[in-house]
Amino acid sequence: MNTVVRWLPDGTPQSTLYGDIYRSRGADGHGGWAQARHVFLRGCGLLAESDEPTAWAHAARWHLLENGFGLGLNFLATWYTWRTQAAAPPQLHYIGIEAHPAQAEDLLRSAAAFAELLPLAQRLAAVWRGLLPGVHRWTWDESGPDGQPRRLHLTLCVGPVQRWLRQLDTAVDSVYLDGFDPSCNPDMWTPELLRAVARLCRRGARLATWSVARSVRDALAQAGFQVERHAGLPPKRHCLRALYDPAWQPRTVLRAALHPTPSQALVVGGGLAGAATAHSLAQRGWQVTVLDRAVAPAAGASGLPVGLLAPHVSPDDAPLSRLTRAGLAATLQRAQRLLQHGQDWAPSGVLEHAFEGRHALPPASTWQPWGEHWSAPATAMQRQQASLPADAQALWHGCGAWLRPAALVHAQLAHPNIVWRGGQAVAALARSADGWHARDAQGHLLAAADVAAVCAGFDTTALLAPLNGRLPLHALRGQVAWGRISDLPSTALGALPPWPVNGHGSLVAGVPAGPAGEPIWCMGSTFVRGRTDTTPSSDEHAANLDKLRRLLPNAAAALAPLWPRAQAWAGVRCTVPDRFPLVGAVDPDRWPGLYVLAGLGARGLTLSVLAGEVLAAQCHGEPWPLEPALAAKLLALRWGRSSPHGAGPC
Repeated sequence: MNTVVRWLPDGTPQSTLYGDIYRSRGADGHGGWAQARHVFLRGCGLLAESDEPTAWAHAARWHLLENGFGLGLNFLATWYTWRTQAAAPPQLHYIGIEAHPAQAEDLLRSAAAFAELLPLAQRLAAVWRGLLPGVHRWTWDESGPDGQPRRLHLTLCVGPVQRWLRQLDTAVDSVYLDGFDPSCNPDMWTPELLRAVARLCRRGARLATWSVARSVRDALAQAGFQVERHAGLPPKRHCLRALYDPAWQPRTVLRAALHPTPSQALVVGGGLAGAATAHSLAQRGWQVTVLDRAVAPAAGASGLPVGLLAPHVSPDDAPLSRLTRAGLAATLQRAQRLLQHGQDWAPSGVLEHAFEGRHALPPASTWQPWGEHWSAPATAMQRQQASLPADAQALWHGCGAWLRPAALVHAQLAHPNIVWRGGQAVAALARSADGWHARDAQGHLLAAADVAAVCAGFDTTALLAPLNGRLPLHALRGQVAWGRISDLPSTALGALPPWPVNGHGSLVAGVPAGPAGEPIWCMGSTFVRGRTDTTPSSDEHAANLDKLRRLLPNAAAALAPLWPRAQAWAGVRCTVPDRFPLVGAVDPDRWPGLYVLAGLGARGLTLSVLAGEVLAAQCHGEPWPLEPALAAKLLALRWGRSSPHGAGPC
């Protein structure tokens, strides 16, 4: 595997692309850790010089941008400092930009000399994979010195720095400039680039860097920074500190928080969409009430016995492919944190039998080596284990998984800031002076809150119709067949694949998803547009067997004799014409505090957690958890505001 890091004999990491070192060793042999504290943390006021308060003391949240993530040493130093300071903000968003990510082994080797940082580096290295161009988001739950919960969000933007500085739209409070030396990588220090950095800064934001080159100082001053040169640590003679306080009023208007202060929220809908929304808001301090007409959560389409997660692939790495990778990563992170491995979910991998030749990987020049974490051509052994011909077109999604949707719903709703209220059929939402009111068909008040989020599947259309015209949501019924593994003859067991298989339909076998937790197999699903009942259909039951015959002929032959006795389950999803869900504020000018998350279609497991995070990011003005251009494709506002006749994408 190609590497961007060369380790010199004295243990100093050097870039193979630019010929410059990532960090100096310093006179004490611990220069990187000491330089991070002195140059960047103290330079931005995050590590106090004396007893004075830090810049982020008692802030509710903090946004920090690093231009040049490198080996992550500044991030690790900031993580360590933030988690040990009593007055540090409970929510820290760290945005790192890196054109050429190093390997996890290099991150660990870089931090190995620093006892305080190595445990954090190990946690970072554990998730450091699949770093294709785009945005990658990881979140860690921590506890401050006072025992109160804190959350660290790392948003890594992989690709050219100029591109990301143009796309980012969130104001930041601190900036680390840590590119390679201007003589080695001048593009990181141009006046145009530093003006792009300034565009993202709040007035009063602090910037720090090791470079005191005259060209850098002049460019920062011209961009609106008050620049000071300070003493450096050996072998650096000086370092630079700057304050963004332009003499003019900046013309750029960055995305603002719609509701920066958590209070009361109500969520309508107790499925994947509602649970994800409630959980994302609760994690940010909201007190959330979830209402649903059903007595128990996950009573609708989210009651599917078991589902699978796998990314969409395309030769041009289309927006849907990039979106599903971001969604898959978000769901797997939440599953690891909330669910029981092997009982509720497992990162089993998924084999895709692309017998229609529709899905193909991007060219190897753009896909390898990072893309192989996500998807790669299936091996001969994997085809054989699935009883497929040696020449079958198949992909192996190593990041794929199976998951019980209801388990994820229940786990998310178990957050202490969430109150579940089943048997509450919301018939209308109305805004009043004290926020949003949810009422039943008789006009009785069910709940009131400052913010309301409608996550009720196809019922979302009726609830929002009086407020926002016609949302483009369409019903999409799906039916699956399932049965107990214990009911299968021994001769049939060998025909079932050892991991989920998808393609034209999907088969998951041997997972503990039965009513009593017993192992089952599950095959589906049908796609019937416009039908909203959930009565099992014999035609759809037969259609699922036909799908299995094309997907896995041997498995179909083994299960066919049992098919008449197999169980059937049906649910109704809802979709949007452009295949992207509706997420976020419905119309913040006319209906402030009204949000929606609907239209997940057949990708509820893959996209619901990510969509909930997008909604929360819009609410709080946080960095998007995916590419800003992809976030824009999800926002409900793309379908127009308060149109009496509905609208197409804006």
